This record gives sequence, C-alpha cells and structure tokens, in this order.
Amino acid sequence: MIALSLAEIAGIVGGQPHDVPDGSAVVTGPVVIDSREVRQGSLFAAFAGERVDGHDYAQRAVEAGAVAVLAARPVGVPAIVVDDVVAALGALARAAVERLGTTVVALTGSAGKTSTKDLIAQLLERKAPTVWTPGSLNNEIGLPLTALRATAETRHLVLEMGARGIGHIHYLADLTPPRIGLVLNVGSAHIGEFGSREAIAQAKGELVEVLPEDGAAILNADDPLVRAMSSRTKARVLLFGEAADADVRGENVRLTDDGRPAFELHTPTGCSDVTLRLYGEHHVSNALAAAAVAHELGMSVTEIADALSGAGTLSRWRMEVTERPDGVTVVNDAYNANPESMKAALRALAAMGKARRADGGRTWAVLGQMAELGDASLAEHDAVGRLAVRLNVSKLVAVGGKEASWLQLGAYNEGSWGEESVHVSDAQAAVDLLRSELRPGDVVLVKASRSVGLEKVALALLETTEGEVAVR
Repeated sequence: MIALSLAEIAGIVGGQPHDVPDGSAVVTGPVVIDSREVRQGSLFAAFAGERVDGHDYAQRAVEAGAVAVLAARPVGVPAIVVDDVVAALGALARAAVERLGTTVVALTGSAGKTSTKDLIAQLLERKAPTVWTPGSLNNEIGLPLTALRATAETRHLVLEMGARGIGHIHYLADLTPPRIGLVLNVGSAHIGEFGSREAIAQAKGELVEVLPEDGAAILNADDPLVRAMSSRTKARVLLFGEAADADVRGENVRLTDDGRPAFELHTPTGCSDVTLRLYGEHHVSNALAAAAVAHELGMSVTEIADALSGAGTLSRWRMEVTERPDGVTVVNDAYNANPESMKAALRALAAMGKARRADGGRTWAVLGQMAELGDASLAEHDAVGRLAVRLNVSKLVAVGGKEASWLQLGAYNEGSWGEESVHVSDAQAAVDLLRSELRPGDVVLVKASRSVGLEKVALALLETTEGEVAVR
C-alpha cells in the first residue's frame, strides 16, 4: 500500500492509538487479516470471527513485522483502536485510493464475475501495472484489502463486487469510486435472498448509478435487465455482446474440437480473431466484457485479441482442466455454482466430450447442491438434471442430500435410468464410484456451491497413489 504513518491512519479511521511509542512510524507493507501473511511493514487488521479472534494473534503479527494492529480493543502491542474494524478498513481504503488517483474498474453480475475479472486483469496488465481482486474476495472486507494493495505505480485497480442485498454494491462503490463500471448479467444466484431477478437487477445496477459523467458504464447488450440499466447512469454507455448493436461484439462464435470458444472480435476500431484457452461457450460473453473494458482504456483490437487468446485461469477451481497420465480429464469447477453457471458448465462438458466419444470416452457430471435458491430450488435442480440428459452426458453423479436427489430425479424424469444417473451420499462415495468406473478418455466435471466442498472429489481424482485415490 502507499506509505502512511500511524498518526495519519488514526486520523483517517477516527481511531485512538494505544501502546504506540511513535506515531510517525510508517506502514509500508500490505494490510492483512491473517497473521501468517504479515510482512515487514504490514498493518494487521484484527477481526473477531465465529471461530477465531484476530485480536488473539496481535502479538504474533507484530513479532512477524507488523507496524501496528487495527483493532476493536487494546491488545498490548501498538494498535489503532476503533469502534468498527470493518468500517475503519473501508475508510482507509477510500483514503488510499483517493491519494493514488488510479483508474478503478468495478464489475458485478450474477455469474462469471471472477472469470471476467481474471481476464480483465490479464489484459490491462499488458498495458500498465494493475492490481486486481484475488479469487472472490468481493465483500466489505475483501474489497478494501485488495484496494490497499495498490501502490504509487498502480495504474488500474480491478475490483469484483458482490451483493447479498440492496445497498451492498453502493457501499462498496463508495469505498473505491469507479470510473468504469461493468455489469455482466442478472441471473438466479442468491435469488432466495433477493426474491426476484428484478430485485437482483436493482442491486447490481447500483454500480452504474455511482459512475461519474466522464466515466463509462459497460453493459451486456444480450441481457435485457442489464441493457435497461443504461437509463440509471449519467456515464457514457458501452454495450458488449453478440447483439447487432453492441459496440464490442462477437461474431461467428464457435467451439474448437476440444470445446474452446473462438470468435471474431469487433470493436469501434476494427476486428480480429480470438481463440480462448478457456473452455465453454459461456466464456465468450466474459471475454467480450473484458474486451470492452480494455477498449475503453485505450488498447487496440489486435492487442486485445492477442491478450485474450493468451489468457488463462488465475483463480482456482473454476473450469480447471487437467488431464491425468491415464487419459482421464478432470474439470474442477467446484468453487461455486448457480443455475446459470451449472448449465454453462454442462454445455462445456458436452462440447469437450464430443471429440472423445469416437474413441469410447464418456462424460461424467459430478454435481451437488446449488445454494441460496429459496423456493426456486426444486425447480432449478430438476432443470439441471434434465439438461444433463438432453446434452447426452454419459453419467450423472448427484452428490449430497435432498438437492442432489432433485438433480437425479430431474434426470430420471427426462429419460435417464439407473445406470446413467446415480445419487450418492457424499464426496467419498462419489470418489469410490469414480475410482471403480473411470477409464481412459473419460471427462469428469465436478461442480457445486462452495458450501458443499465438492472440490474434494476433483482433488482426489488428481492425487493418485498406486492407482488409487482418496479424499483428504
């Protein structure tokens, strides 16, 4: 982060120094919330969680090199004590971003946020020093921590913003005011909390409402609820998508033999061909969104196309494709799931399996619960099970409780029978089944909501000892 003295930090966050022998001591390292991540010059922010209280690790953090602790109570080492550590962290991030003057790019959406953020980061990094959200740290703690990683050399700050209610994105955008705001889509993720897609759109659209007049709102032309957000902003609107009137447009979209998207990228400055390293047609929309951001920041169409064609996955467990020595391909997409991303992953699996079917390879969908769907849960799980059958997925393994049974029931009602779809109780049972059934040429997709922990299946399949796998 930019160098700030403890006295300056206390003034910014409205805190009181405790056990601070020298207010001129300067924080030069990152702000962290895990004492194991402390580096020389860090500021350690202590949070009291359900299982661990960061205040108990204050001494360890200072011994590891932290200049001080941002805390809710005195901790016996140099500290800035505040009433609310979350609010203080946000205030510190806001002050740091204002001093830096870096261009803030913020993005939100129901699906694809992290993948798109990773693409944007890889494009902009080619142009100038860029800091971006690691993984999915997109809430009131993760976003300030990311912003505080920026330095005087940082030219672009790419921030993913999540929302679990009305007002959340407005709060995050107030901490780090963006000049460019990107809305990807409005889907069913968290619909159990919001109640309707219209309510989700209301929340996501808060991002474009805060943009300045000289900013840019980048909106999905293919999503009516997102396109309609153009009336909610005073910023210039740039549309992306496959629609004929999109400013940044994809044409001649197709999949390679191994399931990777290819398309013609059209921007106001020209066109160029793109073939992604990522798998699944759903990444076309993500790539077009990233291209629109890069275009807005001055990259040429050839630069954008070259960067997109070379971009990979920066965040773990998101369509991570690994081929084992025995020829089995494991697709670990287990970080999270909602109806839109689940269906996209199934289509990607089906595309990847086409080239292997001639050689006897099969496609396996190992799926678990999609959380936070409320009253729509039964219908959405049923629909995913039915889609697996319609896409001719060879084997569906539904893992878990009642939601998994709904997946299996959907497949059965669509025309599957016992050998094609099966319901197992947990990750270990899924691994045991796969251990006995997989053969060279098979492709295995693993996907569920984060709370299910289904990544254990994918990790087990990639960790072999004398031909056997086991969940850790």
